[in-house]
Amino acid sequence: MSIILNKFNKCVTRHFKFTALYSTQTHFGFQTVDETEKSKKVHQVFKNVADSYDAMNDVMSCGVHRLWKDELMKTLDPSPRTRLLDVAGGTGDIAFRYLKYISDMEGDGHVTIADINSSMLEEGKKRALNLKLNQDSVSWVECDAENLPMESDSYSAYTIAFGIRNVTHIDKALDEAYRVLEPGGRFLCLEFSQVNPAALRWLYDQYSFNVIPVMGHVVAGQWKPYQYLVESIRKFPSQEDFKYMIESAGFRCVTYSNLTFGVVAIHSGFKL
Repeated sequence: MSIILNKFNKCVTRHFKFTALYSTQTHFGFQTVDETEKSKKVHQVFKNVADSYDAMNDVMSCGVHRLWKDELMKTLDPSPRTRLLDVAGGTGDIAFRYLKYISDMEGDGHVTIADINSSMLEEGKKRALNLKLNQDSVSWVECDAENLPMESDSYSAYTIAFGIRNVTHIDKALDEAYRVLEPGGRFLCLEFSQVNPAALRWLYDQYSFNVIPVMGHVVAGQWKPYQYLVESIRKFPSQEDFKYMIESAGFRCVTYSNLTFGVVAIHSGFKL
């Protein structure tokens, strides 16, 4: 009996050593979860809110998110020759702005919209049909930002708006952005950031934690996804820390511009 118990104890010990070695954890909002669990939870969040995603953006930001995205496109200043990859772009907000931006220019542009969530992509396709966009100008790809199926050096611009904080490994997503961009290509990220000064940050926190989840419940019938939203913003690196991460991925001439007192920031870098 003692021999059997000893063998059992050894097996249990090996199991926990293996788990400790290979199981790593990360954050999902303010929760601590296994890395494999986070991607599933994030996927469920956006599956639940896909059909109300754009409406909630308008409600939460009082429409200001449209101005932030317009500013992102102005910063990119694309032409029809720009080969754009928009990651986490499911509902098409950035991609459609690109097509509108170049609509009066000579030549036909093309944008690839990549998103890990099929529900978000379906909403984007519905919007494209409603807007009567040329379907040949848009490609839709369901994929993970950390493991893009695109060839290396194949795009001249990479955009990601309000998406990179939701990936499990930000560094891997940045590495993939660098890989798929051609030399001279530009990386642009629009993301929630840290508000300054402190007095405004306090007001912003009160609004975020006490109002936004309630709005989500009233408008979209969803409380938890919007609780996650405000928590995930607080877990995202500061402007300077994220700038360092972009540089660590190999990008050069890395800068950022704060919008609305740092509620969001546009981060820019080049593959040189």
